[in-house]
Amino acid sequence: MDANMTFEEYKDQISEAVTTNSGLCPVCAALSVFNGKWKLSIIYELSVYGSMRFSEIKKVIGNITNTALSNALKDLEKDGILVRKQFNEIPPHVEYSLTEKGEDLLPVFYALTMWGLKYIP
Repeated sequence: MDANMTFEEYKDQISEAVTTNSGLCPVCAALSVFNGKWKLSIIYELSVYGSMRFSEIKKVIGNITNTALSNALKDLEKDGILVRKQFNEIPPHVEYSLTEKGEDLLPVFYALTMWGLKYIP
């Protein structure tokens, strides 16, 4: 949304998007990707650090259990937000990083950050 866009222009664009997407609310569809306690934190950490191992993600997030982290990573991978790359070395290891679809979220995160800095003390 253009910062200079009026509410009426926004409403017209949203109405058009809803009509072309079989009546599904695009905001609700987008937010369903982030449903869960840890997904936004995982995306944030991957945007900051790039490629990370499971243990590195767990360490920077903090109070997340292995099961919760594993489930959130699987969901984000299924949604195409991140990619899991397995290295067949000794010892074997796995790294996670954002896909192009995941990186497309970064301007949204920036906009939310700016909103938060402006309105949340």
